[in-house]
Amino acid sequence: MLIAFYIAGVIAVVSTIMAVTRSNAVHALLYLIVSFLAAAVVLFVLGAHFAAALEVIVYAGAIMVLFVFVIMMLNIGGETEKAKERWLVPKRWIGPALMAAILFAILSYAILNQPVATASLSIVEPKTVGISLYTQYLLGVEIAAVMLMAGIIGAFHLGYTKRKSKHRFLKGE
Repeated sequence: MLIAFYIAGVIAVVSTIMAVTRSNAVHALLYLIVSFLAAAVVLFVLGAHFAAALEVIVYAGAIMVLFVFVIMMLNIGGETEKAKERWLVPKRWIGPALMAAILFAILSYAILNQPVATASLSIVEPKTVGISLYTQYLLGVEIAAVMLMAGIIGAFHLGYTKRKSKHRFLKGE
């Protein structure tokens, strides 16, 4: 399991660097999704199954959908039709697809080689999960929050254009 931890950690670091360095916002989002999935695999390997599930559902699912909507709403123009179709070329998708496939293999291996629990299941209260997330796993929660804030600031920076004032008193200038 130690090898799985290190492989998922390397994929998380590489995909985060790729997410920051991509000039196309859609490619950056793909790598950011892979980064969140890698963080979820790291949490799963460490034994935090619920935190891993939350990472996939909340960050890699819901937040990424919001980012996609923000990018669609920004509608950054200036691209030709050929440039718009260029990001659909399969060679652009090989990197994220390969990293996601490796993460899937690691997660499958971790799930299949996990010891079967024979003890009775106990109910985990939400208070216990919250205390665990903000004590033992605080660094992971904070890193994910900083990554989301960086994405939001980047989306604002990409879409910001200084517009000419259309106020009735300023029309003559």
